Amino acid sequence: MSVDYDAPRVTPEEEPRTGLEELKTEKSPRREAIADIDETDLAESFELPGADLSNEELLIQVVPVQADEFTCMSCFLVHHRSQLAREKDGRKYCRECES
Repeated sequence: MSVDYDAPRVTPEEEPRTGLEELKTEKSPRREAIADIDETDLAESFELPGADLSNEELLIQVVPVQADEFTCMSCFLVHHRSQLAREKDGRKYCRECES
């Protein structure tokens, strides 16, 4: 629930007194269930303004793991050797996963 911190504050003495019977009678009617909208339908209809990237190719160079790097067996990220926390049975783990 969001709170408007800029709104003037009301002390308990200034709050209107509402009886329990009044609150019971003010119940809102039952709402109808809202149908779920498939996210893929929304994604297909969404277009970025002025961005037609359908004919673009992403060109990247994949570099293998270097001699001073290792792959963490917990998060599967490649880290520098300085981030090595422990090695057990040939498996290496980074400091972030071990903390």
